[in-house]
Amino acid sequence: MATGTTPVLDVAAEINAVSLARTDLDPRTLMIARIAALVAVDAPVGSYFMHVGPAAEVGLTVEDVEDVLVAVAPIVGTPRLLSSARKIVEAFDLAIQLDSEGDTQ
Repeated sequence: MATGTTPVLDVAAEINAVSLARTDLDPRTLMIARIAALVAVDAPVGSYFMHVGPAAEVGLTVEDVEDVLVAVAPIVGTPRLLSSARKIVEAFDLAIQLDSEGDTQ
């Protein structure tokens, strides 16, 4: 049985920490690569949500994310592209909603 109060989130955080420790990519390039990979695997909204904050922290803009989608479109195809775009918007909306709730508390 998994241990801890949030074992799934803990594992996700550990996997990401190992990845960050073992790459020489600058933070901006790393976020671009991760977003492209999320699109390629048709990741769920939660995966995009986990990258909204870090992407913003390294200076990625909505336009940068659009550029990533355009760049990977010929590889991933239209259905995956549209699915990913919808999920990215949902993740941004969720982040904005949570941020505004935090401001009111």
